[in-house]
Amino acid sequence: MHGTCIEIGGMAILVRTESPEFFGILEERYGGGFVNPSAEPLFALDVEIVPPGSNSDPDAEASVRFEGGRWVLERGDFYAEWNPGLGRGYIRQGAYPYAMDAVLRILHSLLLVRQGGLLIHAASGVRNGRAFLFSGVSGAGKTTISRLAPQDVTLLTDEISYVRRDGDGYRAFGTPFAGELAKVGENISAPVAALYFLAQGPENRIETMAPAEAGRTLLRNILFFAEDAELVKLVFDAACEFVSKVPVYRLTFVPDGRVWDLIV
Repeated sequence: MHGTCIEIGGMAILVRTESPEFFGILEERYGGGFVNPSAEPLFALDVEIVPPGSNSDPDAEASVRFEGGRWVLERGDFYAEWNPGLGRGYIRQGAYPYAMDAVLRILHSLLLVRQGGLLIHAASGVRNGRAFLFSGVSGAGKTTISRLAPQDVTLLTDEISYVRRDGDGYRAFGTPFAGELAKVGENISAPVAALYFLAQGPENRIETMAPAEAGRTLLRNILFFAEDAELVKLVFDAACEFVSKVPVYRLTFVPDGRVWDLIV
């Protein structure tokens, strides 16, 4: 059995497999800063690799439900179970990293929700020791603003921002979940300074958003998959808390590097 700790957002999960091929894929996929052999894992996942075609549709809708004391995660390209009480889980998937990415996103969304944290459909970067988040629907400009970032900005992600409570504020962490840039974020963290909702337009302009509007918009951009009324309420509460603590703006921008002159 081969095993490695994949640490995202300061939370490590031990992933084990009997497949040397898949172990090599894990090391390559997450080895750019997210493999930490010395980390203390929260729980272990055993991965069974199945032949090609057994699980093959990554575009199918994911199902996440709690039953019989365990979480059951299903999509066209994987089946997984996680028992929080026993501290272990199981995944059946093909020998490629995309299904593992999806399982890790779902599991971290479940871990974060009880801590008041969030996975947000947003790019993020660190400048002068502070993290800035840029959220929006597909095509709003997350990849563009990431690509335009100047050299003094360290990219955390161009796709999925990982946010945890940190005292009276929040801290953003780098993730390996890349978007169109196909570039893994840096595994660092910084206090969240602001959240910007993106729109492309004829000029660069920042407008303050009222908490109610900011909260509604944030809820549309949170990644959460579980069919669980209690946890959905926790997500709602976390979004409201976030916009009460973090400045939120609407950022209209022209797709060139001058937009970063406004991010200070």
